[in-house]
Amino acid sequence: MSYKKPLTVAVQMDPIEHINIEADSTFVMALEAQERGYRLFHYHPSRLSFDEGKVTAKARELTLKRQKGDHYALGDWTQLDLAGVDVVLMRQDPPFDMAYITATHVLEHIHPKTLVVNDPVSVRNAPEKLLVTHFAELMPPTLITADRDRILAFRQKHGEIIVKPLYGNGGAGVFHLRPDDSNLNALLELFSERSREPVIVQRYLPEVRQGDKRIILIDGKPAGAINRVPAKGEARSNMHVGGRAEKSELTARDREICAAIGPTLREKGLIFVGIDVIGDYLTEINVTSPTGLQEINRFDGVKLEADIWDAIEAKLG
Repeated sequence: MSYKKPLTVAVQMDPIEHINIEADSTFVMALEAQERGYRLFHYHPSRLSFDEGKVTAKARELTLKRQKGDHYALGDWTQLDLAGVDVVLMRQDPPFDMAYITATHVLEHIHPKTLVVNDPVSVRNAPEKLLVTHFAELMPPTLITADRDRILAFRQKHGEIIVKPLYGNGGAGVFHLRPDDSNLNALLELFSERSREPVIVQRYLPEVRQGDKRIILIDGKPAGAINRVPAKGEARSNMHVGGRAEKSELTARDREICAAIGPTLREKGLIFVGIDVIGDYLTEINVTSPTGLQEINRFDGVKLEADIWDAIEAKLG
């Protein structure tokens, strides 16, 4: 599919030189845009500015190729008026901190005249571990609090638990505690010393040993999935900490979960979303910078980035 006119696309992301071109989802999204004849610009979020009413970015024109060690070329620096481009892809990695939140406030000034993917207001209002709480019937037993007594009572009730930072990402700071583990108090002290934020505590799901499924939804509809199996002795299934990707099909329960959340995702302008499902439970709704496209493409023989651009073009059309 090709849009009626060449689009200009600004990609807000981390340094392009450091990505893994065999795994990075933003890389294939940008490569697909380039193949459609779109003009690409790259800028780091630290180069984003609100300047006397205008939203600008110090950016460079970007060209890509799938060649390790030589996958990108950048043009000269230019001060890009983002109100003059067609699409901004907000694709920098978390953490979801105040810098991230500020970027959503700035980009809100140009959206939707310039289509920001995903909608910056919804990204700000829907961090991974909080949007899911609006679908409590789909979640495992979950507690979000900074109250130590409530956490101890939750553990007393459920025994084996997972404790993790509310705004963490990539499996960082995730702890699996068994009923006889004596480290909970020390762990809570560590969290409270580092941040005033609450933590999220969930009943441990032993089904995670069979994998943590990542399902990609495009404009609210399921498009594919992979299963991420944790390494031996590891509670986290994230691939950068040793998780193994496996081909996966959508089960009836997966489709039930997607049908329940899909209308909300569409309503909020969340075009590219990755959800995490363990067993029968929805654990996260990832809207900031979801990953998994290349793995699903390889297992299923598809090109999900093309489907994402089709959805973006439909919004513009």
